[in-house]
Amino acid sequence: MRRVLPLLLLFAALPVSAGTKPENWVQVTSPHFVVVTNANEKQGRRVADQFEKMRALFHSLFPKAEMENGSPIIVLAIRDEKDFRALEPQAYLAKGSLRLGGLFLRGADKNYVLMRMDAEGEHPYSIVYHEYTHFLMSKQEFMPLWLNEGLAEFYQNTDIHEKEVALGQPSGDDLQWLRQNRLLPLTTLFAVDHNSPYYHEENKGSIFYAESWALTHYLEVADFKQKTSHITDYLILTSKQVDPVVAASQSFGDLKKLQDALEGYVRRTDSFTYFKVPTPSEIDDSVFKVQPMSGVQSDAVRADFLAYNDRATDAQTLLDHVLQQDPNNVSAHETKGYIEFRQGHLEEAKKWYAKAVELDSRSYLAHYYFAAMSMQGGGSSSDEQVESALRTSVKLNPSFAPAFDLLGVFLASRGKDVDEAHIMGLTAVSLEPANVRYRINVANVLMRMNQSNNALAVLRYAAKLAKTPEESQMVESFLAHAQEFAEAQERQAEWQRQAGKNAQTDEEGENDNVTEADTAKPDTFVAAGPHHSLVGVLKGVRCQSAALDLTVTSKVMTVKLHAENYYHVEYTTLNIAPTGNLNPCKDLEGRPAKVEYVESADKSVTPRVLAIELHK
Repeated sequence: MRRVLPLLLLFAALPVSAGTKPENWVQVTSPHFVVVTNANEKQGRRVADQFEKMRALFHSLFPKAEMENGSPIIVLAIRDEKDFRALEPQAYLAKGSLRLGGLFLRGADKNYVLMRMDAEGEHPYSIVYHEYTHFLMSKQEFMPLWLNEGLAEFYQNTDIHEKEVALGQPSGDDLQWLRQNRLLPLTTLFAVDHNSPYYHEENKGSIFYAESWALTHYLEVADFKQKTSHITDYLILTSKQVDPVVAASQSFGDLKKLQDALEGYVRRTDSFTYFKVPTPSEIDDSVFKVQPMSGVQSDAVRADFLAYNDRATDAQTLLDHVLQQDPNNVSAHETKGYIEFRQGHLEEAKKWYAKAVELDSRSYLAHYYFAAMSMQGGGSSSDEQVESALRTSVKLNPSFAPAFDLLGVFLASRGKDVDEAHIMGLTAVSLEPANVRYRINVANVLMRMNQSNNALAVLRYAAKLAKTPEESQMVESFLAHAQEFAEAQERQAEWQRQAGKNAQTDEEGENDNVTEADTAKPDTFVAAGPHHSLVGVLKGVRCQSAALDLTVTSKVMTVKLHAENYYHVEYTTLNIAPTGNLNPCKDLEGRPAKVEYVESADKSVTPRVLAIELHK
């Protein structure tokens, strides 16, 4: 997250053009970036070279950081302000908004950099470096928020020259703010998390970001001059889940003395120290691939950026033009699908992605989204088609975590190879360790494997990673269900132990009253045919131990369903916010929902419920 200071803009928003004039667009592909520019080849190569040097620099600074990501980084290097404003976020088009020189747009499946080639100012691309630092830090599971923001502020003023790089140049804005306001107590600074008003509220947030920068700068310089490793020691402690304030006391010493030193540091009148390091070794630009782009191709790239940048109307204008000129443009089909998906039109989204898969079987995103839409929206896609699409997606991009996560969810929900589902989930977590949802899905798989204690351990760890109130509530809800599941397992195990004792006693002729309910029956259900979905109202909800019976009544039909263990049913909501923990035995009666189920090979056996999506 980044604090912004408003600068007055004196001109109105400019519309996006859809091929109204011929432009010379070129694409430069380097080993780790794709640069799309309407300047010229020389400038495109220079931008690619700068970004490769930036990456190499950060790799040398953070040798243990995972630099690769399953999502590509696409750099839109725009030649002037007019064309730049046709792409920047809508929020910055109004009068009084910040004048951007660039931005880093991060998504689960794609990453974009938007930059102006004619940007002005001492550090015109500071926001790009700021967000790129966050991008690299995103896989650090337990980095305290103050240090995460402090490092981003520290590296945002990086200047890469031909022979040397300037690092940690002081921030005039931060210094001015700190000198005009009272610093936060360090115990408060260290305790700020994503739920804190110091992270969200403008007045409080400004002092948080500025002080985070100042302390990080002070510690970085002190470590360098004194040949110490206080920041590294601090990170080692927090990675072991030591409280950030306790870790600070152990790593930095007396916090009152540190507070006094920091206050003197920000008020000093002499020049601030910054670092000069050699520019990373020359990048071999002979491996760069350069290709001219047609107007249709450049429009498709810009439309995709606009869609990810929440400017769907402008994106649609460009997409309509692209598809009119090139009906088989794969990128346009993918972007159309993405827009429909964001608007909740799942069947329409699936159609666009299905066409994209048909046009280009190498599109891992199209395969992934086709499967995701099929799983969420039901429809006519078979399980085989969904599984094939997900396996193709992970094969095409082995670094794309969402596809591994969804494949694990799919395999587990279909009662297929839960061991493989577990492996897929763990792979997703290894690729994106800080993603809480992936860990929840792993816990669900573990519960299907009857490993409730392991599921609880995964969820407790996920609770410590949660960064927003929504994530915290989600983990707490699943943790409550997992605890209930573990208790039910323990009761069942106790019943089985008791049944074994009764059976032994009966064999010895001492007990002739063992009932059918005293013995545990194995689940012999055999699924047959495709999965079905039905939207209706839930009636007759009844629980016996962990078993669940209910009826789904719609205008077309009524279906009786059964779950041998209601903890194995997947529960979700659509357009409603969950309130508290869901108790299937008490909270489902009379609720509208979409239910997914599968029939038995034995027609006399009640179909099994697999998932319940509650509606308004």
